[in-house]
Amino acid sequence: MLHAHSHDHDDQDHGHDHGHDHPPVPAGRLRVALRVMLALALLAGAGLAASAVAVNAGQAVVVTQFGNPLRVLTAPGLAWKLPAPVQGTIPVDLRLRTTSTGVQDVGTRDGLRILVQAYVAWQVPAEPDRIRQFLRAVSNDPDEAARQLRSFAGSALQVTASGFDLADLVNTDGERIRTGAFEDRLQAQIASSVLDTYGIAVREVGLERLSLPETTLAATVGRMRSEREVVAAERTAEGLRAAAQIRSDAARDNRIIISRARTEAAEIEAASRQEAAKIHAEAYQADPGLYLLLRSLDTLATVVGANTRLVLRTDAAPFSALVEETPADAGGLAVAAVKK
Repeated sequence: MLHAHSHDHDDQDHGHDHGHDHPPVPAGRLRVALRVMLALALLAGAGLAASAVAVNAGQAVVVTQFGNPLRVLTAPGLAWKLPAPVQGTIPVDLRLRTTSTGVQDVGTRDGLRILVQAYVAWQVPAEPDRIRQFLRAVSNDPDEAARQLRSFAGSALQVTASGFDLADLVNTDGERIRTGAFEDRLQAQIASSVLDTYGIAVREVGLERLSLPETTLAATVGRMRSEREVVAAERTAEGLRAAAQIRSDAARDNRIIISRARTEAAEIEAASRQEAAKIHAEAYQADPGLYLLLRSLDTLATVVGANTRLVLRTDAAPFSALVEETPADAGGLAVAAVKK
């Protein structure tokens, strides 16, 4: 009886189980599921982070696949790639850099030595082909690129200086200085070589320093002294020519002025004589006797001077005015001593 009762109870329990829902999942299984989901989310986030590529301003990013360049990203922003180790990235600096050549001893066209130091402003252009070329040539090492560029610039300085005289670079006359042409030619020499070889674009080349060795300095000072002497001689000659021209012009003006003055004086004298003749005529018409007396006195004042002794007839004009009226004596002579 006990066995039967027990069996019936079990049957009732089984019937009860089949008539209701399953019991809830145990807490341990739930925690495992949450951990798995969290791990999957972390893996997804890590995959996204590994696939994201950030391109900054002034920078390019080369995407490589198993070490080989695949594509070049130059636009600033966010891009995507496959996670490592399938694909990787290499950042390339595109900012402007400056490299100095150091002091170079070079020779000019006229056989003199000068000490020159130049600078080169350069950068890797934002062009995929040039960026790949830069990677192949210097393995993305800007310092190695600067060393190679310094070597090219030193050789270019030698070639460029041989096309200029020292007077083109060092001169007291600013109009003869040709440093601008020197820098342009130097840049042309460097730019073509480094662009084709390293993918580097040269933006500017300039002279930082230019000095003279002792022997060249002595020759330069002598040349400058000679040039100054030539200039001084030319200016002295110009001054002498100007002085001679001034004297010639002054003498000519003097002659012209004197000639004009004489002409004016002659005209004035002629006019005065005409006026005097007119006055004399009017005086004669007014009183002929008085006029003759005055004319006689004028004549005496003209022809008789100090200590003058004359033996003349006293009845002849103009001396008749000097004597008193006497009886007429046609043959008489009078001795007159006239003193003025």
